[in-house]
Amino acid sequence: MQRGGGRAIRHFRWRGCGRKLGTMPDILTIYAQSQPDKPAVIDDRGGGQVTRWTYRELEEQSNRLANALLSLGVRPGEKVIWCGPNSPQVVAAICASRKAGYVAVPLNYRLTTEEAQYVAGHSDATAAYVDAEQAPMFADLLARVERLRHVIVYGGPAPDGMRGDEFVAAAPATPPPDPDPEAGAGTMIFTSGTTGKPKGALRRTRPAESTTIGLIGLIGYTADDVYLTSGPLYHSGPWGFMGGALAFGQTVVVQRKFDPEDWLRLVDTYRVSSTFAAPAPIRMVCALPEEVKKRYDRSSMKRMIANAAPWSYALKLQYLADFPEDSLWEVYGSTELGVDCVLEPKDQRRKPGSCGKPAPGVEVVLFDADGREVTGTGPDHTGELYVRSTGIYEEYYKQPDSYDKSRRGSFYTVGDIAYRDDEGYYYICDRKNDMIISGGMNIYPAEIEAALEQHPAIYEAAVFGIPSEEWGEIVHATVVLQPGASLSPADVMAFSREHLAGYKTPRSVGFVDELPRTGSGKVLKRQLRAPYWAGQRSQVG
Repeated sequence: MQRGGGRAIRHFRWRGCGRKLGTMPDILTIYAQSQPDKPAVIDDRGGGQVTRWTYRELEEQSNRLANALLSLGVRPGEKVIWCGPNSPQVVAAICASRKAGYVAVPLNYRLTTEEAQYVAGHSDATAAYVDAEQAPMFADLLARVERLRHVIVYGGPAPDGMRGDEFVAAAPATPPPDPDPEAGAGTMIFTSGTTGKPKGALRRTRPAESTTIGLIGLIGYTADDVYLTSGPLYHSGPWGFMGGALAFGQTVVVQRKFDPEDWLRLVDTYRVSSTFAAPAPIRMVCALPEEVKKRYDRSSMKRMIANAAPWSYALKLQYLADFPEDSLWEVYGSTELGVDCVLEPKDQRRKPGSCGKPAPGVEVVLFDADGREVTGTGPDHTGELYVRSTGIYEEYYKQPDSYDKSRRGSFYTVGDIAYRDDEGYYYICDRKNDMIISGGMNIYPAEIEAALEQHPAIYEAAVFGIPSEEWGEIVHATVVLQPGASLSPADVMAFSREHLAGYKTPRSVGFVDELPRTGSGKVLKRQLRAPYWAGQRSQVG
């Protein structure tokens, strides 16, 4: 396997070595000059509906959007939301934010207006660039969110009070002025917490970290790779690896809405060699009938990055039966901490259940409940996993207490419990914070519990994940009703759908007279989960 990126890796290093914003062109500008006619983004929706942007066109579209926002008075360092399914315009929004020095805030287009209002308000976003499908929701947000002043709509008509494609098309296609390096450009990706409200993980733009360069060198990205988006770009994993593909000057194929056979069609048509995927979509691909899979050539796949949720060993074996043996990589990480561990192709069969060894430039330490470092190996020596690297986020925006609780000195955690074997490979076996990962989406029980307890017939609820072969985990709610009240599982699910995104809605509901608690009154969720996870090797999906 190749271990370098040729000309592309030199560009990537050049952009990062001690660069101050404004002293050299943006990486996209460099590629627009050196390979202007190479396809940068392809949006192929089937049936002849194909949009192709070259590197020159992506550069121009990104510049126009950056300049359009600047003309509205949106200043470098301000927060700018982008919202919509995967598309060339989303890629342009990501690039435009970097060019103009904004803090890019991806907003999950599956959220309800109530949920989106919190993210928009808490982030202090002043502008948004949104798909026409999300324009009605943003019409409401403009009236509800005080600091949100400007919304630009792409791909369809803009409602009153918003601007559309023609506004961006009229802006200059030349690069925007270099932003002040002190403005604080970066990204803010919202990830929920145990308080039930999302937290904005803020990461400022900085030189290319040694961890990033080491990771992509290990995986073997090249300029000739073709990358396929297999998940929504508002998620940190698909966004991060897509960004790495563009940093190498690759061609990116975006899939607006996942469909397993269409995904195979794109792999075959564009000779896709790299992607990032949660277990749920790959399980759907592997579950297709053999006669369907045989229609598509999959031999081009060289780098399948498994992440977003644990891939079961059974799923890995299914994948390896359908794709090249040496193509499967697994990475363990998080929005806050980046990629922390890597399991290489050579270890997939011999280390079932492992998430790998520390990634290049990352230190991993296990601490027990008393703050002592765990030095033993094996399942009887577990601890909370902490990491130290240059890829860690800077803060939870406006939530310093949550940030401080996540660290011990210069080491940080997201609450996963793990152990290490005698060869230095790590195994995630539980989650301290009860987070659920379903289909690659992080779901936090406190948020769902808070929503359910708004129902007048519900006294209290405990939410946790139960095993699912298809999704890794699904959301289960154990509910205590008010005296004399009556609800069915369908009633609970319908109520939650009114207040929460669909993927957060409980798929399973049970009723009890009271929840088990500790002497201090804390709900014993481990006791509630135990019957569902009996016989499972791991207490996560």
